[in-house]
Parts: sequence; structure tokens; C-alpha cells
Amino acid sequence: MNDTFFDKYINEEITYDEFTKQVSLIYESETSVDYNLLGLSVSEFELYKRLGKDALENIISARKHKAEIIQKWKKFFREEIAENHRKNTLKLEHLKEFNLNPFLDNYKANFLLGDSSAKSKATALIYARTLGSSINTTFGTNLQKFCSDILSGYASTTSGIDIEFEDFIDGRRKYCQIKAGPNTINKDDVKTISDHFIGVKNLARTNNLNIGFNDLIVGVFYGEEKDLSGHYKKIKKDYPVYIGQDFWYRLTGDSSFYKELTAAIDEVASEYDGRELLNTVINKLADEIEKAEI
Repeated sequence: MNDTFFDKYINEEITYDEFTKQVSLIYESETSVDYNLLGLSVSEFELYKRLGKDALENIISARKHKAEIIQKWKKFFREEIAENHRKNTLKLEHLKEFNLNPFLDNYKANFLLGDSSAKSKATALIYARTLGSSINTTFGTNLQKFCSDILSGYASTTSGIDIEFEDFIDGRRKYCQIKAGPNTINKDDVKTISDHFIGVKNLARTNNLNIGFNDLIVGVFYGEEKDLSGHYKKIKKDYPVYIGQDFWYRLTGDSSFYKELTAAIDEVASEYDGRELLNTVINKLADEIEKAEI
């Protein structure tokens, strides 16, 4: 496959002036742009039209960061999520890890497996913990810590701001605080975020920086807008909150990148089969339940 004009520019086979000349030759209007020949996506091309040469550097940087993000994301899931999930599952072979409920434990065992034997009770307890609260807590806690690291390529030097980037939709530089999910902030976080943004606005006035209200944003790693908690909705009254696909599209210029993140974890997930581990833990817990005559 022949290199695109953008490939040739990246590889320094043509200059920027030569690139712009080629761009002018391959389109007459927006509807006739040959993006395959040009080597830019629709959103990348729109940014290029607004920013010129600066946009090309942003696009090169964004493409590089996308590959880094995918690799960091996989590494994070293997080493933090999957490994902690395994360790937390091993702990569950002991009764002391559970707050038993004599009114419900038999019911849940019967509901799941049709009897209230020690093994059925153990299975109901283990499944509920390992496939529910345990993995969800591990994911939420660790992802918030990881958000800044996974996007370190966009790290900001501005106090109270996690990352800065050129928005591929509106071409404006964004000053962004990163959050993990649609329910991962509390009432106190709303004030903290607002205070940080007020500080940035004051700094912008002092230094004559062109930073508008819509340039101070909250970026949420995963989820959909309809899932945003009331705390985020309070923030949205003053500042934009971009979540999931919308956030990643603005950051990378790739409308399918959010799906790529999901696919990357699907790939990692295929490496794990926890049936043997679960059976071992269930059997050990069942022994304790039997001995305790619960």
C-alpha cells in the first residue's frame, strides 16, 4: 500500500509546504476530500484546517499516545485488576471474610443451586463477592489512581489540572481534570474541582491567557452521559463534562478509540480462566462452613 501524504510528511519525505500543496490538489470542497490519500481522518483534517502545521504536530503526538495508552491499559489491567482480583479471591476461603446472614444465606444457596448444602452456601457467597463487589471495588479504586498515569503524555504543569490537550472537535486547548467513572466523585469533589478551575481562570487573567469557560473540563474515563451522577451534573452547570467515547474522541481524534480500549480489555480477559481457582476456594470455604455447622 502506498504511503499517504501525511505518512510522507511524518517520514520527512516532503516538507510542510509540499504537504499543503498536495492537500490543495486532492480536494475542491469538503465533500470531495480523499481522506485515504491524504492520510488524515475527518476530525484530524478539520483540526488541520483550523490550526495548520500545529495541528499536524498534535495529530502525530495523539497517534503516538494512542498506542502508549493501549499498552499501558493492558498492562494495568493484568497487573492491577486481574492480579488483585486473584489475591482477593484467595482470601475468601476463610469464613472470617464474610458477614453471614442466617436469614438469607440458605435462601441464596437454594435460589442459586437448589439446596442449602455447605458447598452451595459457599458457592453463593463466593460468586456474589468475586463477581460483584470485589472486582468492582478493585476496578474503581485502582482506575482512579491510574488515570493520570495512563495519560501522562498529556500531563499538565498547571496547578489543579491533570492533563492538557488540543480538542479535536473544536480545536481549543483544554485544561482537564480526569475522573474514572460516572459515579466516582462525591460532594466534596465538586467544590475541589470548581476551586481548581477558578484558580486556572485567575491565572489566565494574570497572564493574559485565552482560556474560556468551555476550555476547563472534566474528562470521565468510561460510561455514558445519561449515567453521570448528580455531582457531575452540578459541575456541568458551569463546566463541560465529557465522558466515555466523547472524551476519548476529543482527546485522540479517533471516534472508535473508546471501542479500542474495550477491545484491548476483551483481549486481556481471554487470557484468564478462573474456574479452577474458584473451585478450590469454594471447597475450602465449604469445609469451614461444615465444621462450623452453619
